[in-house]
Amino acid sequence: MTDSDETDDQRRKRGLPPAPRLSGQPRKPVDPPTPVAWSFYLWIVAGVGLIAGFGLVLTAKQGVIDTLIETNNDQRITNEQIASGVTSLLWVLFIGGVVFAVLFGLFAYKAREGTRSARTILTVLGAVMLLFQLLLFSNLITLGAAFVAMVALVLMYLPSVQDYFPKVPKTLS
Repeated sequence: MTDSDETDDQRRKRGLPPAPRLSGQPRKPVDPPTPVAWSFYLWIVAGVGLIAGFGLVLTAKQGVIDTLIETNNDQRITNEQIASGVTSLLWVLFIGGVVFAVLFGLFAYKAREGTRSARTILTVLGAVMLLFQLLLFSNLITLGAAFVAMVALVLMYLPSVQDYFPKVPKTLS
């Protein structure tokens, strides 16, 4: 059997990537296991949840600013500095949410194709998102998105899908 006769699943079991396709060739349909397919959609939901959660906070910016001004005990920090800092922080959080959502979509798509490294990257992104939500800044929507991302992550590590993400054999050549 030559490399061109193998299916992508057979190549994956040998630790190889899917066979390259020439320009103009149609893409072979991907048929991931059910948990991996569900995981893909949950990653998309988690990304949309992040954008929605930080977008909601951004629209309620004035309320956040007013609360911080009321609780400010340091006379060296002016109201304008608080307003400017909160505005910058909320925009950074919103843009960060958009970036995470795009990365979730990209790597979930690649994991759906059976790419083990995409699953690893999603693990790291999910852990960073969860830590950020629990330790630094969160609201109910972004915490829900973090929960959905953790469910998606668990689905990608179920024993029934381990063969879909084969380990690359180590050779000493």
